[in-house]
Amino acid sequence: MKDHKELLSDEISLDPPDWEEMRGLGHQMIDDMLDHLQHIRKEPSWRKIPAETKEFLKENIPQLPLAISEIYEEFKKHILPYPSGNTHPRFWAWVQGTGTPFGMLAEMLAAGMNPNTALGEHSAMYVEQQVLNWCKEMMNYPDTSSGILVSGGSMANITALMVARNHQTGKDIRKEGVRAAKGNMTLYCSTETHSCVEKAVEVMGIGSNSLRKIPVDESYRLRIEELERAIKSDLDAGNTPFCVIGNAGTVNTGEIDPLDELLSISKKYNLWYHIDGAFGALAKMAPEYSGKLKTIEEADSVAFDLHKWMYMPFEVGCVLIRDAAAHRSAFSSEPFYLMNHERGLAAGPDPMGNYGLELSRGFKALKVWMSLKEHGVQKYAAAIRQNIAQAFYLGELIERENNLELLTPVSLNIVCYRYKRAGLSEKQLNRINKEIVMSLQEQGIASPSSTVLGGRYAIRVANTNHRSRKEDFEDLVSETVRLGDRLLP
Repeated sequence: MKDHKELLSDEISLDPPDWEEMRGLGHQMIDDMLDHLQHIRKEPSWRKIPAETKEFLKENIPQLPLAISEIYEEFKKHILPYPSGNTHPRFWAWVQGTGTPFGMLAEMLAAGMNPNTALGEHSAMYVEQQVLNWCKEMMNYPDTSSGILVSGGSMANITALMVARNHQTGKDIRKEGVRAAKGNMTLYCSTETHSCVEKAVEVMGIGSNSLRKIPVDESYRLRIEELERAIKSDLDAGNTPFCVIGNAGTVNTGEIDPLDELLSISKKYNLWYHIDGAFGALAKMAPEYSGKLKTIEEADSVAFDLHKWMYMPFEVGCVLIRDAAAHRSAFSSEPFYLMNHERGLAAGPDPMGNYGLELSRGFKALKVWMSLKEHGVQKYAAAIRQNIAQAFYLGELIERENNLELLTPVSLNIVCYRYKRAGLSEKQLNRINKEIVMSLQEQGIASPSSTVLGGRYAIRVANTNHRSRKEDFEDLVSETVRLGDRLLP
């Protein structure tokens, strides 16, 4: 065993021994990835991972170095050919953005700089401040509001709800915990709200039993009269209602809750008003939806993902908080080792660690900053409008087909439909439609996802894809019918 003097006599580095070899391989990687994205339409929308690759990806940790060229060949053989497919023009599963070539290059630059954007006097901190100001502009939030970039909608929602929890009771929740509140702390959302909200209340110590899931109407929008009834019931029981959550684009159907009425209820009962706009809030930039989503401007907080309907590479989400002081109060911590100074590296903007849970934060803002400069906000608005128009077009195609059925009217960018034939039971239809989804994916035709609406299995198309074209949706419809016909008993 070497002692420290012997170790220091032969110091090592993780930089490449041959910079030119690394440079050449880096150029090859960029060329290969740009070729991959340029010609992605020629690839299947998804392909099954072979057993050989799964076994390869179970190998033990490497003990000794491997040549970088060999590592890259393994990537090209076992990893690149088997993605989830969300860069493909026919990927409409869940709600996932497609990324862009320039965004990919921005990620490379961010990794090369490798800053921690939690604190300090360095350029990345100011880039994030500028990106947050641009996000405020997109949502028409006041300059005095605050925000933070996070990994995605789950972290954006939990951040906002933690601010709401700490602010609304008038108690020092950070020190005393939720037991400081009168009775149970309760909050309200529709049954269509994303599951991340339930996870958030569990993590925050409030408990999922205190999350009141309000029924929805036939259009899957929260019922206001049921909401008010639940709030009154909690007040009568001696509980502490503190937050109402509205959906700007529900995850199942893309429906928008009655946001104006929710705002009125929150004001009437002095509740924090949070809007989960994970993807739908960005439809505010489309003139057809700017009025319907204008209430976002008056919400206490709003969560949205830039890696969804702004097509940025994963991962980057945003939460905006109207009351900057309440936001900071929920998270600020200033131990000696993180002190701000007047000058030097420890100067700079107020540390972002005072506005969120994380102290280790990558340079998410750079891809947003570069992408917005590349395209401009008007082009993003046009792409969002295009996705919405494509969803309505798909809805029209489905309604023209005798053996297809829309399961809910198209309201934004999500289309839920199914194959249907007279004489088949609901159980048979559910089985056939599930088989259709899996077959579409396994044959590399397209990648929709699925959901269940009123007990009916739905083929779900969530369109946040800037590469999709009209013909992709036409083929989806014809292939759905073809597969369904083959599956008839």
